Amino acid sequence: MEVPGHFQFGLVRGEMDCKLKTVDDRERIEFHWEGQDELDPASGRGWAVIENEELHGRILFHQGNDSEFRAKRSDQN
Repeated sequence: MEVPGHFQFGLVRGEMDCKLKTVDDRERIEFHWEGQDELDPASGRGWAVIENEELHGRILFHQGNDSEFRAKRSDQN
């Protein structure tokens, strides 16, 4: 099942198509994304897994850089 999503960090923002996959007997989310980096068009792919109640992953820019990330669920009241 594919699920849409979105993200933003710094001046990078994008819309994602996400799919749950099993890699090495472990579930992870894999995604492709399109968006902007400092208002310039940008796209790429990435993946993420949940470890110790945190989201850990890597985001890759098409023909560009890549970066690891870690995210925690915010406490929204």
